[in-house]
Amino acid sequence: MARLLSVLRRFVEHYRKSFQGLSREVWILSIVLLVNRCGTMVVPFLALYLTAEHGFTESGAGEIMAMYGVGSMVGVGLGGHFVDRIGYRIVQIVSMIVGGLAFMGFGLLEPGVGMLAGAVVMGMLVESFRPANTTAVAAFAPPKDRPRAYALNRLALNLGWTLAPALAGFLAEVDYSWLFWIDGATCIAAGIALAILLPASSREREVQEPEPIGPVRSPLRDRFFLSVLGLLFVQGVVFCQVMGTYPLYLRDVNGFRERVIGFVMLLNGALIVLVEMPLVRTIEHRSPLRVMAVGVVFVGLGFGLLPLHSSLAWVVFLMLVWTTGEMLVSPLLSSWVANRADKRSRGRYMAAMGMTFSLCNVAAPLVGTRVYENQGPDVLWYGCLGVCVLAYFAYQIAAKRDVAVTVGE
Repeated sequence: MARLLSVLRRFVEHYRKSFQGLSREVWILSIVLLVNRCGTMVVPFLALYLTAEHGFTESGAGEIMAMYGVGSMVGVGLGGHFVDRIGYRIVQIVSMIVGGLAFMGFGLLEPGVGMLAGAVVMGMLVESFRPANTTAVAAFAPPKDRPRAYALNRLALNLGWTLAPALAGFLAEVDYSWLFWIDGATCIAAGIALAILLPASSREREVQEPEPIGPVRSPLRDRFFLSVLGLLFVQGVVFCQVMGTYPLYLRDVNGFRERVIGFVMLLNGALIVLVEMPLVRTIEHRSPLRVMAVGVVFVGLGFGLLPLHSSLAWVVFLMLVWTTGEMLVSPLLSSWVANRADKRSRGRYMAAMGMTFSLCNVAAPLVGTRVYENQGPDVLWYGCLGVCVLAYFAYQIAAKRDVAVTVGE
């Protein structure tokens, strides 16, 4: 017992130190994100809503979700463009307030062209927030602190993710319309909170970086950066199954009800809240791309081994596996992208990263639901594992090139 208490004390101390040194503005950005994500109910339950409430097939639901991804890709691109021109603050405020109204409006739509267009508009308005938020974090965190700053940002996101899907699972069994109203209300509340807590004068407290010299670096001309985004896309198509075929599989094959699916999502967020900050503090000085290579294998195993058993215990165990992969990839990726850009083009670099995720949101439901429906879920999950193993070797090659680029520069 004494040894256990000693280990626990060391963990708590390590956890506490993981938060030290981050600026007040980084905390504000994370708290606002927490308020926003406490209403994250629509997207993870969208496939279930469309199939249960409107009678869509799995592939039909995938088409609507793909339209959300199209809108997301456009919104992220526009968001990054405007961040470099009018600033991250205004983009975030407008995105959250108007995006909240879009969530509410989508819940009133009936199947047809209007719902397809509504999904595009909703994705465009909501997801333009992403490059603005990640750019703002980099503005208030020096390069050495950025992995932990992004980890704190993700902690807030996932604390909201921990609470929201669990509540959404219960609400969905009562009336799916509640998901749209609550998601919209929290977006609007977060936008108002950011306008109050992060006034325009906050820019005076931004981290002072050396003034860039030479032409502005464009992400579209950075070939190595684009190659890493290609790997991110492959990995993201696998991971984004969690928003589409994964909950369908848990319902249709495992026989779980919505509240159980929400419980599994809750555990994903809870693990990130408890572990990611101290984990990132431990690995933040390692090669980001090598760590991400290990992470992608965990993601592949977490999804690829689903067909081996159908018990809740097995699903929870594999959720712990793919969540570990997520924690090894996401915070280091954001930090790597922020450090590769300079302050003149950081919004566009973040937008390029965000657009890659958005493209994943287009491709993942289209590919995933069709394989799920036509070839069967086992083929989908084993295919996910194979893709992630190949991505591991590609990340290792990229890591060697990344060292060479850094030394050369």
